[in-house]
Amino acid sequence: MVSHHFSVAADRLCLPDGVRRVALAAEREVQVQLPVRLHDGETRVFTGFRVQHNSVRGPHKGGIRYHELVDLDEVRALAALMTWKTAIVDVPFGGAKGGVNCSARELSEDELERVTRALVDRIGDVLGPTRDIPAPDVGTNAQVMAWLMDEYGKLQGDTPAIVTGKPISLGGSFGRQSATGRGAVYAYREAAPQLGLTPESTRVVVQGFGNVGSWAAQIMTELGCKLVGVSDSSGAIQSDAGIDPNSLLLHLAEGGELVGYPDAPDAVGTETVAPDELLELDCEVLIPAALGGAIHAANADAVRARMVIEGANNPTTPAADEILGDKGVHVIPDVLANAGGVIVSYFEWTQNLQHFRWDEDQVNQRLAARMQRAYQQVAQRAGDGGVSLRVAAYELGIQRVIEAGRLRGRLGYT
Repeated sequence: MVSHHFSVAADRLCLPDGVRRVALAAEREVQVQLPVRLHDGETRVFTGFRVQHNSVRGPHKGGIRYHELVDLDEVRALAALMTWKTAIVDVPFGGAKGGVNCSARELSEDELERVTRALVDRIGDVLGPTRDIPAPDVGTNAQVMAWLMDEYGKLQGDTPAIVTGKPISLGGSFGRQSATGRGAVYAYREAAPQLGLTPESTRVVVQGFGNVGSWAAQIMTELGCKLVGVSDSSGAIQSDAGIDPNSLLLHLAEGGELVGYPDAPDAVGTETVAPDELLELDCEVLIPAALGGAIHAANADAVRARMVIEGANNPTTPAADEILGDKGVHVIPDVLANAGGVIVSYFEWTQNLQHFRWDEDQVNQRLAARMQRAYQQVAQRAGDGGVSLRVAAYELGIQRVIEAGRLRGRLGYT
């Protein structure tokens, strides 16, 4: 999907073939084996990956995901996505991504720690606060980042800026946990007037109630929007009367499942629906915030939302993107919509390097300003060129990366 979107934008930019090859090729790809002894006495050998795609605009930056389906092709594509994303929102990073093909849900906390420390032991020499800075992603969190920082510190000395998304007590930034979901809401806030939407008239469906989806749901409802549908890996629920995300989070924190929420005291009017039906719910805003490929050619025509805000990476296939465009759906692409995480990661990295901390209001205000500026720049380009926000965003990001590469002399010509 990333290669497809790159090609569309590169054609419009009339990039020479040699420049395209340089822009698409990763600078480094690392694959390592991680033997880890589990509690049952068995030694499992997991595979870890780190792809450093491009660094012409700054150190490599990108998350590390723990998921049983992680492979090199996926990590490679997501690393390239990070290159364009950081350029679109104009933070001084390049792109990278990492992962381990383990199931975070099936491993104990102790086993996850062993996997993390084994990964750092094998790839630590390609990381560094001015070289490559990991962050949380699917299946990882602040605790995993704390282990990563600690293991790296054993090798290189205490280095908080080696990783972002850390616990606050270890140098993390206020506002980082909510940043990706909050950034998606700021994107909605910029786009809503174009569609004549107000929060009070906006019904929201969130597919994927993890970190990104749950924060987006909370902040959207704080604005005055109504959450009418939610799903996670266990299933989906909907309510015309609205779902209280805080009540749902409390239900989940107490050990309940999302599909069991309709039986909760605060879940008046909530009912379980098939996961496939969630995308077909009547709403103004749909936020796909789970894994990639959720909206595809077979279900895109059934989407009834007026706006799709891509909280996940690659949630819409190219064929589905075309269908949504033909339907007049306003799609805010992942490279823009979910960039709040890397923006606040940049703030965290900056704070670590300078040994100071902003308060949460300052972080959120700076995030809002960055998202507003990026959205307006992309929307302006889309309007001027008569193209979608996705095409315009890729054009803007690629152009910035190519210009930095040209100035550094990394494109084969000067």
